[in-house]
Amino acid sequence: MKHFSRTTIHPDAVLAEADAFFPTIGLKLTHTTNRSRTYLGVVGTPEVPATLVLSVKMEGGHYTFVEGATDQMGESRLDRNVKKFFVQLHRQADARRAMTAAF
Repeated sequence: MKHFSRTTIHPDAVLAEADAFFPTIGLKLTHTTNRSRTYLGVVGTPEVPATLVLSVKMEGGHYTFVEGATDQMGESRLDRNVKKFFVQLHRQADARRAMTAAF
């Protein structure tokens, strides 16, 4: 599945946040470039290998476009964690936000 979000956080800060977030759910950083990260690991049960490719790009002035593509079918635990990561980015951009993941 593909997920995307826009934020006002600089792309380098988004990738640094991703490097801190995704290892906590069992993914390991396997490939890195200036504007993307690839994570591989097992998230949840059944124990099926999962891959996440996260990319960022500057978009329209001060926005950063963040795209996360997983190799999972349907609404997997990895997909829910990608959405949770996006909520975390929104909170970092504006601490007054009271958004929480509803799953």
